[in-house]
Amino acid sequence: MKKFLAVLTSVALGAALAGCGSTDDSGSGSGGSAGNNGGGSSGGKTVGIAMPTKSLERWNRDGEYLKKQFEDAGYTVELKYSDNDSNQQNNDIEGMIADKVDLLLVAAIDGNTLSQTLDNAKSAGIDVIAYDRLIMNTDAVTYYVSFDNYTVGKLQGEFVRDQLDLDNAAGPFNIEFTAGDPADNNAGYFFNGAYDALKSYIDAGKLVIPSGKTTFEQVATPSWSTDTALENMQNTLASYYSGGTQLDVALCSNDSTALGVAQAITSDYAGSNTPIVTGQDGDIANLRNIVDGIQTMTVYKNVNDEAAVTLEVSKAILEGQTPDASLVDKFNGIDASYDTESYNNGVKNVPSYLLVPYVITKDNLQVLVDTGLYQWDADKKYLESTATTT
Repeated sequence: MKKFLAVLTSVALGAALAGCGSTDDSGSGSGGSAGNNGGGSSGGKTVGIAMPTKSLERWNRDGEYLKKQFEDAGYTVELKYSDNDSNQQNNDIEGMIADKVDLLLVAAIDGNTLSQTLDNAKSAGIDVIAYDRLIMNTDAVTYYVSFDNYTVGKLQGEFVRDQLDLDNAAGPFNIEFTAGDPADNNAGYFFNGAYDALKSYIDAGKLVIPSGKTTFEQVATPSWSTDTALENMQNTLASYYSGGTQLDVALCSNDSTALGVAQAITSDYAGSNTPIVTGQDGDIANLRNIVDGIQTMTVYKNVNDEAAVTLEVSKAILEGQTPDASLVDKFNGIDASYDTESYNNGVKNVPSYLLVPYVITKDNLQVLVDTGLYQWDADKKYLESTATTT
């Protein structure tokens, strides 16, 4: 609980999301032009934030939370959403470089396509923080702020282990995997964390994968698409479960894919049981499915905490300091670690600040309400975002 309650900017943040700094359809932020803010401790500096898309709920939350935190600290913010188009994201970042922002925060659409653009940022003397997704094949990335992505998958796998009591039950149980976007460097960590947590049970025959799809490449879902996940699971069910073969687990790497998988199970699954369905992010539709017993769990990553850590790292850089392990002491109780070994982007080990995610089920939804980012609806049955009701 301490991790969730630490560094909450305020309950009023939800209201601020609806009213401040909203972005237009082109993705341009309304934070003002470079070097033209109200001052504060920021020294009139500007932070450029490049988010992947508005089509996934979590990136809307991230972008607005970051914008609010930096503006409250006195910085000007230039926020761009790039419509899941890596070419557009490169152009958006080039525009921020031309605007002479003082720092770039980039949540990459495709971590393999930004190296030349970020080399230009480095040449312009602009530090780059890879936000949530590691950016590959460039030494221009100064720091990486994310959750421990391998642990996200590990938590999903361990949840399945405990729900099926795999250490004691004879089995066998049937499981199918749905992974994320191959262009997203995090997706492989999520899948590997889950698969590694369950590998010994797969090898022992307690867990069986009737489709035979055991690699990330076989179960990847481009753009984390709900529709693609739906279609893929429908095909899997038709090919391997049409005779009533029982599916015990649908292990999905995130909530957008879990939404499609759950829809396929609801409409196409012939078995008599309710499979375990995992997810990640805490999207509102998925939280409703958890209440309704359609999805079993999600791994939640507190965006406020990630934004707060990002702010501290950014402030240190903008003040001419070199962030290191000692900065963790300024995170006010947020459970995070400093890591200089685990995340290599093909050019260097990127110094990383890694936060710890949490398992959410129907039984502990109140923990999300305690963050201030969610609230119960009028009937106290479902959760809704505080940002949507202000």
